[in-house]
Amino acid sequence: MKNTAVKPLTTFLSWLKRRVPAIDWLPHYKRKHLPGDALAGVIVATLLIPQAMAYALLAGLPPQVGLYASLLPLAVYALLGSSRFLSVGPSALLSLLIVTQVAALAEPGSSRYLAFAMATALIVGVMQIAMGAAQVGVLTNFLSQPVLSGFTSAAACLIALSQVKHLLGVPLPPTDHLHELLGELARAVPQTRWPTVAISTASVLLLLAFQHLLPRVLARWKTFPAALAQSLSKSGPIVVVIVGTAIVAAFHLGARNGISIIGEIPSGLPRFALPALAVSEFLPLIPLAFTVSVIGFLENISVAKSLAAKRRQKVDSNQEFIALGAANIAAGVTGGYPVSGSFARSMVNFTAGANTGFASIITVAVVGVAALFLMPLFHHLPQAVLAAIIILAITGLMDFGMPRRLWRYNKADATALILTFLAVLAVGITKGILIGVASTIILHLWRTSRPHMAVVGRVPNTGHFRNVQRHEVQTLPHVLLLRIDESLYFANAKYIQDYVLCAAADRPELRHLVLICNAINFIDASALETLTDLRTRIQDAGIELYLTEVKGPVLDRLADTEFLEQLGSERVFLTTEDAYEKLASPHLQQ
Repeated sequence: MKNTAVKPLTTFLSWLKRRVPAIDWLPHYKRKHLPGDALAGVIVATLLIPQAMAYALLAGLPPQVGLYASLLPLAVYALLGSSRFLSVGPSALLSLLIVTQVAALAEPGSSRYLAFAMATALIVGVMQIAMGAAQVGVLTNFLSQPVLSGFTSAAACLIALSQVKHLLGVPLPPTDHLHELLGELARAVPQTRWPTVAISTASVLLLLAFQHLLPRVLARWKTFPAALAQSLSKSGPIVVVIVGTAIVAAFHLGARNGISIIGEIPSGLPRFALPALAVSEFLPLIPLAFTVSVIGFLENISVAKSLAAKRRQKVDSNQEFIALGAANIAAGVTGGYPVSGSFARSMVNFTAGANTGFASIITVAVVGVAALFLMPLFHHLPQAVLAAIIILAITGLMDFGMPRRLWRYNKADATALILTFLAVLAVGITKGILIGVASTIILHLWRTSRPHMAVVGRVPNTGHFRNVQRHEVQTLPHVLLLRIDESLYFANAKYIQDYVLCAAADRPELRHLVLICNAINFIDASALETLTDLRTRIQDAGIELYLTEVKGPVLDRLADTEFLEQLGSERVFLTTEDAYEKLASPHLQQ
């Protein structure tokens, strides 16, 4: 009885540790980890505060909303996430998705607009938790790397162009269509405010100095810790914010020269509240929420796996879905908007010495103090400074060298990347990424519909069989050994049948056809019907069909079919050498 009672409890505790990883590391927290976690937490907070406000403005929301999305969501992820280094919060990509889609439902900056953004976060959270519970993390693999690269590069271009209005001090409506954005920008350029341009230029130069010049200067100091130098080089945003705010406030540039400033930001922590929307008003947000769920998760998991590999740690894809979903629900009930993992902040967290999720808890504490007591200091913060921070932050998303690399290696993948990039720019983010996914599927079907097949022969004095076009091999005139390097399914079955029939027509002496199946992992119903028809056709022509090196799972599925019964188990060989030796017998050559 005792063992019976203990086993369910042990199983439950094991499940609970998987679902709440903090139960595993928090009770065993080591004092030696505290200095690294504390330093990383503070440094990430100095990067997060200006970024969070900037991304909120990019999303068409008040700046404090970005801070709200950086408090409880980050703490929730720290407790539930399987990555100990990931920093969750507002991101440029999700902010662009929000502003371009929600702007059609409400005026950006209004209370109703905020309600829609909060509702989106709630729906995203529910979707991601459901995906994690259903263990569908693997389905995100259908978004190929070329499609993701094309999508992120195009989105980064749209984000950068959308911030030009703040760099120039001109008004532009939110849009994710390149032609509309360029048209509005061309009409607005004559209204450029040159004092704003001066602030923007100085901000960009200072950020570039921190990003590229400071690491070189610190590297000359042999005794300066490399990790600390890399972390300090990431502190450019907070320095630019402090300097820009101080200059504008000291010389009253906002009033005198019309430089757009943030204005009054309410101090305090967010309150728990649900979006003030009717249930029916949630429905139009579902397509956007699904896109945000997938894109946000992909941002999250790619960063988490990259950092975990550096410390030989594991990341659970399905748990990441659940943790990110819980973080988004936390954002939706505390006045925030959808969140995901940030590559820049997570890398700073990692290089600054973070050891556990406690570093994120410290980040939350620092951001919370800023939200409570420091908001009045940001009153004179120029929007041009935040725009410069956004533009420099998203440059890492652009990879214009990948199309060239892919074109040399695989033109189909390069085509998918370019098509996705152009589609996102032309028709918007949501439709663009759907076009990218569709192009990947179509290209995959096209590629696998014409599988590589090789006529093989035996390498002399060995049991190895290789392509007759690449190696000097031995062949039998009455035997055709054909290796099919692809699974058989509806898209390629007829092509394979036509190839075999043409090969048989070109060989009048052919009596035995051997299909080498070591690369076949699956045969669908259409392909099985085609194989049955092929066997009948070549048998009518006096040719016998044989199979060799059939994988166990494939053979198991064939075992209950009429095809294998009609073929006969004696015509299924374990190895190609067995088939070769058997069919080389003189009495089988007639």
